[in-house]
Amino acid sequence: MKLKGVVFDLDGVITDTAHLHFIAWRQVAAEIGIAIDEAFNHQLKGISRMASLERILRHGGKEAQFDAARRMALAERKNARYVQLLASLTPESVLPGILPLLAELRDGGMRIGLASVSLNAPAILRALGIEQAFDFCADAARVGRSKPDPAIFLAACAGLGIRPAEAIGVEDAQAGIEAINAAGMLSVGIGLDLRGAGLLLDSTRQLTWHRLSAFWAAQHPKANSSGEHNGSVNA
Repeated sequence: MKLKGVVFDLDGVITDTAHLHFIAWRQVAAEIGIAIDEAFNHQLKGISRMASLERILRHGGKEAQFDAARRMALAERKNARYVQLLASLTPESVLPGILPLLAELRDGGMRIGLASVSLNAPAILRALGIEQAFDFCADAARVGRSKPDPAIFLAACAGLGIRPAEAIGVEDAQAGIEAINAAGMLSVGIGLDLRGAGLLLDSTRQLTWHRLSAFWAAQHPKANSSGEHNGSVNA
């Protein structure tokens, strides 16, 4: 089977906005008397805004104090603060190794997708100057179900016009790895503490086309031995 596409998560893979999320959530949580630290913030990686808020309220023992309308207001305050913080992003904020990888994927004819639960994904890509590098972006505006549900990765593959079995997904969050696996894609994890990823890497510096191509070939030895090339570029 030939590799036809690669689908990336955004936060922690393309750029790192986790600290910006933390600053925004910490401010909103403090306003309602809940203290969160960076260790707790790690639990919010890869899940939606409302799911993050639910975890924060549960952490502070205040779930019963906020109805749907008040929760929505809190989520909107958090997002407004986060959008302000996004102004600090520039093309230099793209994580190491990502730009050359995107170029090699494009040269090799790969379809390139994004699967992010962030409603701000398009704005982030524009701020980074790489919006045109992606053939399709599946974000929370298109998919209502959050990771670890595979819906957003299935939507990305559908938007790229490829089957999940023809794609690799790249994530830095446990919920994302579970979503990729549930979608029927091969999974690559950024961070050695992740469980269940087909390939684990320390950082995006190790995320090269040569490594992705070798990973794919190892999982599809019959296709490789039959002479079908999986689009490797400069491998």
